Amino acid sequence: MTLTRRDFIKSAFASTIAAQGLTLFPAGKVFADDTQTIPHASHYGPFNAVVKDGVLIGVQPLKDIDPLPTKMLLEGILSRTYSDTRVKYPMVRKSYFENPLGDHKPHLRGKEPFVRVDWNTAIAMVSTAIANTIAKHGNQAIFSSSYGGWSHAGLMRPQTLQGRFFNLIGGQSACSGDYSAGASEVILPHVIGDMEVYSPQTAWQVIEDNTELMLLVGCDPYKTNRIEFRVADHAMHKHWQGFAKKGIKFISINPQQTQTDKAMASEMINIRPNTDVALFTAMSYHIYQSDLYDKAYIEKYTVGFKQYLDYLKGTDDNIAKTPEWAESITGVSAKQIRKLAEEVIKKRTQICAGWSLQRAQHGEMIHWAIINFAAMAGKIGKPGEGAGFSWHYGNGGMPVSGKKMPVGLSQGRNPITARCPVVLISEMLNNPGSNYTRNGQNLKFPSAKLIYNAGNNLLSHQQNTNELIQALNNNVETIINQDPWWCASSVYADIVLPSTTTLERNDISSGGTYSNNKIYAMKQVLKPVGESWNDYEIFSALAKIFNVQQQFTQGKTFMQHLKDAYAASDASESFDSFWQKGVTHLSTPKVADNWVRHSDFYHDPIKHPLHTPSGKIELYCEQIKSYNLPDCPPMPEWIPPAEWLGNAKPEQVHVLSPHPWMRLHSQMANADVNSYESVDGRQFALINKDDAAKRGIKDGDLIEVYNERGALLAGAKIADNVMPGVIYIHEGAWLQLDSKGRCNSGSINMLTSARPSSGLSQGTSANTCLAAFKKCLDPESPNKAYQPPKIETEKSPFDIKSLGLAASLKSIKSVKQQTQSKGEKIFYHACTMCHAAPNPADHSYEQWQGITRSMFPRAGLNPDEQAEVLKFLKQHAKQ
Repeated sequence: MTLTRRDFIKSAFASTIAAQGLTLFPAGKVFADDTQTIPHASHYGPFNAVVKDGVLIGVQPLKDIDPLPTKMLLEGILSRTYSDTRVKYPMVRKSYFENPLGDHKPHLRGKEPFVRVDWNTAIAMVSTAIANTIAKHGNQAIFSSSYGGWSHAGLMRPQTLQGRFFNLIGGQSACSGDYSAGASEVILPHVIGDMEVYSPQTAWQVIEDNTELMLLVGCDPYKTNRIEFRVADHAMHKHWQGFAKKGIKFISINPQQTQTDKAMASEMINIRPNTDVALFTAMSYHIYQSDLYDKAYIEKYTVGFKQYLDYLKGTDDNIAKTPEWAESITGVSAKQIRKLAEEVIKKRTQICAGWSLQRAQHGEMIHWAIINFAAMAGKIGKPGEGAGFSWHYGNGGMPVSGKKMPVGLSQGRNPITARCPVVLISEMLNNPGSNYTRNGQNLKFPSAKLIYNAGNNLLSHQQNTNELIQALNNNVETIINQDPWWCASSVYADIVLPSTTTLERNDISSGGTYSNNKIYAMKQVLKPVGESWNDYEIFSALAKIFNVQQQFTQGKTFMQHLKDAYAASDASESFDSFWQKGVTHLSTPKVADNWVRHSDFYHDPIKHPLHTPSGKIELYCEQIKSYNLPDCPPMPEWIPPAEWLGNAKPEQVHVLSPHPWMRLHSQMANADVNSYESVDGRQFALINKDDAAKRGIKDGDLIEVYNERGALLAGAKIADNVMPGVIYIHEGAWLQLDSKGRCNSGSINMLTSARPSSGLSQGTSANTCLAAFKKCLDPESPNKAYQPPKIETEKSPFDIKSLGLAASLKSIKSVKQQTQSKGEKIFYHACTMCHAAPNPADHSYEQWQGITRSMFPRAGLNPDEQAEVLKFLKQHAKQ
């Protein structure tokens, strides 16, 4: 490729910018005529990109919208724009390139160079792999690991476009559940009639006016609200600061003092990880034994109290669940347990529980135990009280406008119903066709032969990395990764398709997770880096090969889709005006400031029952009992996990893997801001000072953390605000294995187990993890995770005809075009953007009624549209 003088100057300018760092420009700065400010938006916040001569030179925050922009926005987006970790061209792993139809040596994934190819070759190879897989094994052998929608904040997310393409050619096997809240999203509809973990919380103003105590349980909103599924605006901070000024007391149950605890001056109760069920069980016992529980509330709003009381009293096991019993499990004194239970009873208390609690073996039990305690205390549904499970997510407490936001293209119905819980991907690969249970259903794993991964870092997400790599190499014929970055999922792929970042194309997004009060233009800022294509172009090209391009594009351009999406929203401003300004605002009704979670149920449980079998809070659930699961009882019980401090060896500690401060999972790991997360270029491990001293480890030392599943190297960061016996390694570091198989970068999933929480949800148990650690004296090199692999050029042009693509395509049966009811169209269009489209049979109709009460306002559906969706779900829900 020949560079013009102008291209050379721009390239040199970009290299200089990357080396010296980009510039943060203050809001309101006026620029010279040769400099543009272009509106854009991200998970980290909205901003104006500052561009000169076609090169991004800085960002300008929108302080009128986002009063507290983070460094992820101000510096992270800038530093990764011209990173060496960009995949600039289509790439094929060397052995795959040399023998795409034969033995392409999968055991060399992650170990050998890539060959740069042109787009025609890449699309032909991808199409051939898809066609051959379908022809030999059927569509169920195409497995999508692109379940998550976190790749960027826009409408045209890759997992949605991927689902749309594959569903037009006969479907693909897909994921079910998620890593975020896998246990609770299944158990809580049985208990309280909604997922809860993805539901709006009581409005901020109600908390400020009524709440006396906020009990944080594994909950750190100051950290986790730094990003949002759509566009963060960090609106929660002023309200939480207002809570503190008002005199609301904060108590935090956590092995670590968090950023929220520091800001709110929380009273700390350090607890052993994975033992919160025992704590809340003992608190329930104490308020019963002390006659402090609300008998009238129990009678009116709950079922199953007798069975739960028998468990508390130890009727069957002869173990009363006293505070003394819990002390030996939790490490929290019996005196402190009694004091806490009584304080919650006496004060108007809002319990704020994080999702991290349920990412554990038997994770279904903890949020249920909190609900049982809150119900016995008579709290749920009252102003400023109750139990909430998404205060730390999406500006929990934000008044909800109820307005309709723009929605991207529909995935449509997937003709393939086979699916796999995200945590069980390795098990699926190792045991294709075997049985598993989820939410009371007996299901079978698909037999996956091709994995398509778009905008999702499977090699970072999945627990037990060594097990996953082995399962991929032993069972999967082709791995295709579509991504802008040389993350681990690219490095371990066979074919890598370079997708653009949102800075290199147009899109639209909207405000917050719950608020629905703004729509943002994500205008193209730069030309695509290298030969990157946007996700829509990639799947359109594949759709053309498979003769479904007309159905995929509907004969419209990309911008026409964006304009249609905007026109279908509740925005009143013209598209042209909105596009020029970059943002339009939608009003929120004043009544939203007074909204209380479960208030209707509290005021009239007959007229507004919960969508549980009884219509009430199920302290004991007969439906769960009917599933007869050995690892998920019909009420919240303390069940010792396989790995916890109660059975740890003397040299072991409990390893927790919370969200990072300066990343969104593995996003931003290749940015300068990741230095906050690092010690000498590796992910840090936060260690109690006494644990470090016992092992002769000082701050900044390199350590090796290991168990039977794997090992990693990390930098020691010594602290006195974490309890002894517990270390913290933030999830999301990129993967790089040394010759001994240790991750040289500190990727936590080298240690975590892929053991599911239980046979009910099959959720992750990542936080149930023991390991030992020691000072590392034998590192082989600096961390190389953020260096691209070796790239080779074609020695001779690839012969596309040798793939036999035309014959492969002819062997595939044509797919009958879907006919969908109005409700089905709305469901797959408006209600399934976050993850892979859910199967209606994942939940009963009763449960869908509860779940959609939270989903419909976020989707902005009017009453007629809601009725159509419910009609569709009633026909296709789990029976």
